[in-house]
Parts: sequence; C-alpha cells; structure tokens
Amino acid sequence: MTDSDVLSTDTRIEDLPTPCLLLDAERMHRNIARLKDHLQSLGVPLRAHLKTSKSLDVARLLMPTSSGPATVSTLKEAEQFAAAGVRDILYAVGIAPTKLPRVTALRKTGIDLSIVLDSREQAQAVVAACRAAKERIPVLIEIDSDGDRAGIRPGNPLLVEIGRILHSGGAELRGIMTHAGGSYDHPGIQSHVAAAEQERAAAVRCAEELRRACLPCPVVSVGATPTAHFTRDLTGVTEVRAGVFVFMDLVMAGLGVCTLDDIALSVLATVIGHQPEKGWVVVDAGWTAMSRDRGTAGQAVDQGYGVVCDPEGRPYPDLIVTNVNQEHGILSIRKGSGAKLPPLPVGSLVRILPNHACATATQFGCYHVIGDEGTITDVWPRFSGW
Repeated sequence: MTDSDVLSTDTRIEDLPTPCLLLDAERMHRNIARLKDHLQSLGVPLRAHLKTSKSLDVARLLMPTSSGPATVSTLKEAEQFAAAGVRDILYAVGIAPTKLPRVTALRKTGIDLSIVLDSREQAQAVVAACRAAKERIPVLIEIDSDGDRAGIRPGNPLLVEIGRILHSGGAELRGIMTHAGGSYDHPGIQSHVAAAEQERAAAVRCAEELRRACLPCPVVSVGATPTAHFTRDLTGVTEVRAGVFVFMDLVMAGLGVCTLDDIALSVLATVIGHQPEKGWVVVDAGWTAMSRDRGTAGQAVDQGYGVVCDPEGRPYPDLIVTNVNQEHGILSIRKGSGAKLPPLPVGSLVRILPNHACATATQFGCYHVIGDEGTITDVWPRFSGW
C-alpha cells in the first residue's frame, strides 16, 4: 500500500498504515509565524534551515520567495532544492575538499551556493577549486561563538589569515557565520537571552576584525533555534538561521523554547502487545521510526524515546517510550510516577512526540499532514541522504 492509495478527501488517522509520520498543520503554521514575527520586529531576515524538513512543501512556507534564501546541511539538500528552483543557498557545514566539484557544478547552473570553512587547508582547497573552475566561490568563515563545535574564536589571528587567503586567491569572501549550539545545554529564557547576546557579540566582533584588515564582510549570519527566539538585539547581524523551530520537539520543550502543545511532529503507532507483569505496552514503532536520539536524557525531565499521546495528540500522564528495539517500542509509566497505564488494547493507536524532530523525520519518506478534526489533508514527500 502506498501513500497515494490511502489518501483521499476523508482519510483519517485510523486509515493510515503504521508507523508513519504525522504533521499537525496548525501547530506548524503557528511555529513559523512566531519566529518570523519575532525576527521581523528586530529588522533581520530569516534564512531558514531546511535540514529538519528536507521537504519542498515545507520549504515554500519558510522562504520569502520560491528562490530562497535557504540554508542546508548536505549537498544533496542543495541539489534537491536547487532542482526545485531555490537559487540562494548556504551550505552550512564545513566544506570537505572532495565535495568542491559538486559545489562548482551547482554554481555553474546559476545557483548562488555559498560554503563555510574554518581552516587554512580548506581555504587553500577552495582557492585551488576557484582557479580550476574559473569560478569565484562565495565563502563564509565559521566562527566559534560558544565553544560548542567548529569555528574560529574571536581574536584568533587565523580569522584574518584565512580571509586573506580567500580574498587574494580568487574566492569571494562573503562574511562570517556562527551557530550557538551551546544554547542547547542551558534551559530557561534568561539563559537563551544571554546565549543570543554572546552569539551576536562574537559574530559582530569577528566581522569587525575582518573589516579592520580591509577585508570584505557583508554577511554576518547567526543562528540556533533557542537564540533565534529569545534574542533581543541583532545589531550588526544581517541574517538569522534556524530549522527545528518549524516542528519543535521534546528537546526544545525541555529547554523552555516551546511547550508540548507546540510540537507539530509525531509518529503514529499501533499497539501490538502487552507485558502486564512488567507494566509494558508494545507498539510497532521502534528505533527505525523514532531514531535512537536521547536528547532529553541530560535535561531535568528525561522523556525516554518520546512522549506518548492519544490519537488526538493529548499526552497520557507520564507515559513515555522507555525502550526501543528495531521495530518494537516499549511504552511504560515514567519511573517514580503514580500514574496508571491507560487502557490500550491491541490495535489501538497512539501518537509519539519525538525527542529530536530532525532525527525522527529522517526515518520517513513523507509527512501525513493533519488538518481539521484529524483529517489527513495531504502527503508531502521528503528525502534523506547526502
């Protein structure tokens, strides 16, 4: 049975094969409007990160025009969205020299594809590729604004050195970018406000360092879902990137960025058995559906592999996915809770909210879009891979 076989104007959740991926349209639109309105109030545009959705249908809701701008995390994403008409794309993962032929091939089709890097070796490889292709590849230098991942720290002379290699070697030095990944480690609004200012200040300082060295830096790009929502000042920033905000997830809820009622993505599963002596309910959604992401394990509330809801999306008290095998999910009451297992006979349906929307979505080939009164209004394809 295919998605087109089950979809009709009156298709309902109970008509779908399980496990499958559900997308609550109302929640998604609300999430998108929330961030866009916030950034508009600060006068800085959104360059949406499409890595979470990997879907043209979702991308159209995020970008101001059909041609972009957009952010991607793989060259396959860049190629897929470029084929659909997106022209302004930032590939926001440090470039591997072996991928430069794919970059130049895309650019020769008229796509304004820019890349990022943070080392001399990458810069030298890009310069060589520019000369070979007779192409000025646009580059943003990645900045480490919080010690979380990749990038160059403010004040490191390597920043200007790389800038000169690029600028004098025939590449286009387009600016700097950073990702405040450290904001995922500290819950609470005040922590996010502080992280956002730290991110902004580091990015602006690095931009100024390049400009003082008489190097161009037209783009100052920052972004992470927690900081994007709680930044109060974007002076000196030219764009904000964010991706998971469109769906939200349990990690974001645990950080205080959203509530459970904002999570637009869920996995529909069917009860296939019980282990009464263990307090288990078994469903047909294991790690191949939910992923093995345990992003809430280090938070104040560990949500296991997901929060279990009824078919209308209402969470059952303290019922979570406590363990997963490849095709089996184990539902049980959270340890220490006095809640009771709800009556879930074999064949009944549950919806499971994911820890990490990106990781769960990538397990599926499409979204079943939920409209009013639980009706499936559309099926939106998505892709995976590199």
